[in-house]
Amino acid sequence: MIHLTRTGNVATIALARPEAKNALPTAAWQALAAAAAEVGDARAVILRSDVSGIFSAGADVREFEQLQADPALRTKFRQAMREGIEAIAALPMPVIAAIDGGCFGAAVALILAADIRIAGKLSEFAVTPARLGLGYPREDVARLEAQVGKGMASLLLFTGDKLRPDEVHKIGLVELKTARAIDTATAMANAIAGNAPQAVQLLKRTLRGEQTDQGFEDAFGGAEFAEGLAAFRARRNPAW
Repeated sequence: MIHLTRTGNVATIALARPEAKNALPTAAWQALAAAAAEVGDARAVILRSDVSGIFSAGADVREFEQLQADPALRTKFRQAMREGIEAIAALPMPVIAAIDGGCFGAAVALILAADIRIAGKLSEFAVTPARLGLGYPREDVARLEAQVGKGMASLLLFTGDKLRPDEVHKIGLVELKTARAIDTATAMANAIAGNAPQAVQLLKRTLRGEQTDQGFEDAFGGAEFAEGLAAFRARRNPAW
């Protein structure tokens, strides 16, 4: 269901459940968290689908019938989904979501855990809980609102309408739209991996509001800055 691969300094976490359009059952959310824990010292991560034409149909609706009758399973499902999404959000290196195909329901919550989202020309997006008579976890509503604003988050949640790449780019749900998202994401991940890894992680912590001014000052005394400055003076590529 979830495949983790590594090419150089770039790790890829891929959704791979073709028989269900990458719909994610409880076990898949847990596997997603496990994959994130195995990323190791990668300098960038790509989150993608290995199934042509779909990123993910969201949570596996076929499990929902069980949730109707069993409150304990509801809690297990919610916690597993939370674990998987937060494991992606907590990664210290940049995460790029490449969306080449449909991205629906809980899959939108998943891509919101990434740092950068890229929509391919065949992508579609919809936040669909209202169409099933459900809500959306508060953490995911908060991320959606932070990404697109309260009014647009309201529109997406209340209507469940499908949006195309031009529309999601216009409202800020994705940062880039391109012909094929995985190609752009791969080039971007390799470019990020070529920068100073500790500095990139420092910048990600700063974007999260977790970094102090002391961290900024301390970087001037670090080995990465020494190498970067030496490479700049020698007009060579730095060796990170």
